[in-house]
Amino acid sequence: MTRKNDVPTRGVEEQMAVIRQGAVEIIPEEDLKRKLERSLRENQPLIIKQGFDPTAPDIHLGHTVGLRKLRQFQDLGHTVVFLIGDFTGMIGDPSGRSETRKQLDHEVLMSNAKTYTEQAFKILDPKRTVVDYNSRWLARMEFGEVLRLTATQTVAQMLVRDDFEKRYKAGRPISLVEFVYPLAQGYDSVALHADVEIGATEQKFNLLMAREIQRAYGQEPEVILTLPILEGIDGVEKMSKSLGNYIGITESPEEIYGKTMRIPDGLIVKYFELVSALGPDEVQAVRDRLADPSTNPSHVKRELARDLVTQFHGAEAAQAGEAHFNRLFVEHQRPRETRQIEFDAPEGGFWVIKVLTEAGLCESSSAARRMISQGAVRIDGEKLSDEHLKLAPRPEPYAVQVGKRGFADILIR
Repeated sequence: MTRKNDVPTRGVEEQMAVIRQGAVEIIPEEDLKRKLERSLRENQPLIIKQGFDPTAPDIHLGHTVGLRKLRQFQDLGHTVVFLIGDFTGMIGDPSGRSETRKQLDHEVLMSNAKTYTEQAFKILDPKRTVVDYNSRWLARMEFGEVLRLTATQTVAQMLVRDDFEKRYKAGRPISLVEFVYPLAQGYDSVALHADVEIGATEQKFNLLMAREIQRAYGQEPEVILTLPILEGIDGVEKMSKSLGNYIGITESPEEIYGKTMRIPDGLIVKYFELVSALGPDEVQAVRDRLADPSTNPSHVKRELARDLVTQFHGAEAAQAGEAHFNRLFVEHQRPRETRQIEFDAPEGGFWVIKVLTEAGLCESSSAARRMISQGAVRIDGEKLSDEHLKLAPRPEPYAVQVGKRGFADILIR
């Protein structure tokens, strides 16, 4: 493939310091140093690859861990390949799966890929990024080429994989197409002549296999750089939209700022290290400050929140996000702008439990009752205690608040 980007000029050790930031493993580190030395000697950038299967339309902060590392490689002068797994996405990555993943429609994947790419360029430099699709080579492989690829590995090697081994021992089915996934991902590195591949720790099996497949095809094996999985704002589970513990990069400045302020203090440094715009020395300064008992972690967390909002919306939006947070949680006032929802009241008024659920302020009737019993619901500034209350029609809206973050003006007609 064509190599693009500026010619690397920074020394090997200086580059290694940037590359090591936030990395779990570099396999093998000696090979990376040799590749960097050759890159400087020959004035040729390395090809840095990361694959993304567009199985969902949106990118959250957890996805940006790899994107930020790719941007660091770009800033060091290397070529970044943002690889859309439009072919492998139809198979589905079995990493960490306890059952066979449902295969996805190509049209859905391509629709998701469009938004993925647009969102990725909030971090990557589009002028210095090669966007490619692995259907370009995988969809064109003849059966003989597929057989050659499968011959590079054995069934025993595949069953070494932890999730495959567990499923095999438990008698749960493993589709043969799932064996193909790591082979296909490995062949991506052959097609791209990748020098370095980035992936999460849970991808390590696939990444190691890519090295073996490159070797089988007569290529110099790529170096693997694994990155940690980012916990969500609950501080426990991997960041995931399905768990509701995510920070979406297209969310409003107010949401990004407010959600960042909810992360546990113990994760502040990790977030700075993995998803902020700070360099290694600046992250170390944050670590040193937090080690000082006189430092208030919430002040440092505000710096992180401003950093994240600035990345995705700009400095002015970061100021607005902070002002919104202060208004709600420091001054304990309502937001300047609150959505208004209108309801037609049945005879006798609109039951407050139904108001809360249909307005989206509570997920369910039981959640609404729980919030009322906890004293977390206010109407026109007064704490609500009667779950049987019915709101009567009136000309002006009811100012409803649920918890610290749920606000709406409810007009009952």
